[in-house]
Amino acid sequence: MRAVDHVAYTVPHLDEAVAFFVEHFGGELIFTDGPFADGSGDAMRRRLDVDPAATCRLAMVRLGRHHNVELFEYQSLDQIGTHPRNSDAGGHHLAFYADDIDAAHAYVASIPGVVVQEGPNDVDPSAPVAGQRWFYFKTPWGMQLEMTSCGSGGFYDGLPGANVAPPSETWR
Repeated sequence: MRAVDHVAYTVPHLDEAVAFFVEHFGGELIFTDGPFADGSGDAMRRRLDVDPAATCRLAMVRLGRHHNVELFEYQSLDQIGTHPRNSDAGGHHLAFYADDIDAAHAYVASIPGVVVQEGPNDVDPSAPVAGQRWFYFKTPWGMQLEMTSCGSGGFYDGLPGANVAPPSETWR
């Protein structure tokens, strides 16, 4: 393995999700593809472990210099439309790094349809990421995201992950 290529999330409306990440978080749409389906067999189940009659479209969005997010929109009769909570098996979130967490909070709170949860929150001074501040928020379709920042130095100073957040000039 050389690197992580992408992470993937299923969204209810592909075009809305792509627009959200492109317009509000500087994402770059790399490509779209589909629809994919197998009208006469069970390839969708064999390849993707979904209902054989399911169809899907996808988009790849680049966020920052090194992170690809693949977004799927499925149409399937057995689809569950609720998102898992962070405490549920399969729970997840996507986190963004910001240099100024207070400005990021104000910006995210201004995006129509976004629900901002409590924060920015401070990490305990004895924690491995002391100085970190963070808050969670939900997209208009309910996907959990996080905004995080480290006000003093950088994440994990002196540890192997010290370069987890690139300098701000490398973001776009």
